[in-house]
Amino acid sequence: MDDGWFAPPQPMTPSPSEIAAVEILWDYHRMHHVLVPVDVILVFGSNDLRVAAHAAELHLAGFAPAILFSGARGRMTHDWAETEAAAMAKIAREHGVNEENILIEDRATNTGENIRFSRELLAVRGLSPSTAIAVQKPYMERRTFAALEAQWPALRCLVSSPDLDFQAYCNDELPADFVIQAAVGDFQRILDYPPLGFATPQHVPARVMEAFEHLKAAGYTGRMI
Repeated sequence: MDDGWFAPPQPMTPSPSEIAAVEILWDYHRMHHVLVPVDVILVFGSNDLRVAAHAAELHLAGFAPAILFSGARGRMTHDWAETEAAAMAKIAREHGVNEENILIEDRATNTGENIRFSRELLAVRGLSPSTAIAVQKPYMERRTFAALEAQWPALRCLVSSPDLDFQAYCNDELPADFVIQAAVGDFQRILDYPPLGFATPQHVPARVMEAFEHLKAAGYTGRMI
């Protein structure tokens, strides 16, 4: 889930320097983990159903025996006919994932709840995974990893996302200015959440911080806290 509710940002046309800055930020958000087989795939709520398709592909490739989809409705999905978890599970079924390999948690409204309610559901099913792949949007990889490290420290977790660079990721539903706002907002959470106990600290290279400051100064602050 995306954490927090925000007023819709005003449309903006990114300049070449802003595109260059977000590409730096984008590469930082993506952790480039080399995947290995794990106990379960965790998919936290999203308005981007490409995430569910990617999780299905990993499952079908043999990386995990089951997929847990977590998410109620959020800021971008409040008008959906079904919860994010249900919508993502539907995509997985369409890609060939069998029903018995799908778990649905449909109460979570933020990342902390995604983690807590997913753990609870797995425990109810008698499952106690020690390894997982968390599947998210590209710009949420690192924050999801840091949140899991802090809030589920016993779980050894890799992260993955659809293999798309910034410009390939953007589309009519997710235009460039919106995605930049999102990438900036998630980076701010990487900085601000560790002192609150929500996430582990992450090393931030100077050029990444400079890219963040450049985008913030340019006005891409609509999804900051």
